[in-house]
Amino acid sequence: MIENVLPGVFRVAVPLVDNPLQAVNSYILKGQDRHLVIDTGMARDECKKALFGAFAELEMEIEQTDFFITHLHVDHLELVYKIASARSNVYFNKPDAEIVFDDSSWNSAVAFAVLNGFPRSELQEMIQTISRSYISTFDSDVEFTLLKEGDKISVGDYELTCLETPGHSPGSMCLYDANYKLLFSGDHILEEVTPNISLLMEREFNPLKSYLESLDKIFALNLNLILPGHRGLIRAPQQRIRELQDHHRQREAEVLTILSKGPADGYTVASCMSWDVPSPSWQEFPVFQRWFATGEALAHLKYLKSKGMVGSYEKSGKIIYSISQNK
Repeated sequence: MIENVLPGVFRVAVPLVDNPLQAVNSYILKGQDRHLVIDTGMARDECKKALFGAFAELEMEIEQTDFFITHLHVDHLELVYKIASARSNVYFNKPDAEIVFDDSSWNSAVAFAVLNGFPRSELQEMIQTISRSYISTFDSDVEFTLLKEGDKISVGDYELTCLETPGHSPGSMCLYDANYKLLFSGDHILEEVTPNISLLMEREFNPLKSYLESLDKIFALNLNLILPGHRGLIRAPQQRIRELQDHHRQREAEVLTILSKGPADGYTVASCMSWDVPSPSWQEFPVFQRWFATGEALAHLKYLKSKGMVGSYEKSGKIIYSISQNK
């Protein structure tokens, strides 16, 4: 199904089978000589069918179509490897590209999660499944054109400015049109659900700090409409940003309350947090959801540690977090 959201801008709900998000919003900007697709979906037949059906309905040729990928997650990136033509520009960002092409990323993610209390056996099976998918998918001739803050893409009546908004991923990037007061936000800002902000590997990146700073950056823009990567369009941008900021303040308080009962590793902290998922207990969460939940707990712990409110130490091969004595 294609929705004409603005002159020359179309939204395609690309299905995500067995995923609670249900679909990724792929946006098509139709120009005179070149077209632009923002995010693509996964490398699955139902995703390809939805997107190619839209191309046919809009009378678009793939050779005249370029792609912009907001961030590295497979529901936004993966399909582009299967559908981009030799004449397509595929725009991406440098921080996420470095992770995609780093063969050691998955081993680093496993080691970091285990250090924070996650059972190694469960993680290893999950990572092996994911990494096999990545290796198969990314074995292609697609080359990225890497963009940075302030770079511009012109298509039709739109002049889109690249805005670096790290948080959901290290390189998350939005596109802003000042004339239309319009933002393509990827997963940086979503309606109905809160973007997952996770720390999944040990690095200097402080995802929650970066995310909150990125929200402030978008809040300062003159905006009427946000076109997000999932769910509905956002017609009250300032209000939604305030809601997301409030959500993370509540999460901070929740983490501190958990630690007030005693020191704990990140996996244990995550198991005590409240999650809006149908599983009745933490152990019944799918392993993938527990991994991201632990990553989100760790993002909050790192942020609180950077504020001097939480401390950490290593014990028996695990990182243990506690309320800072200087708090």
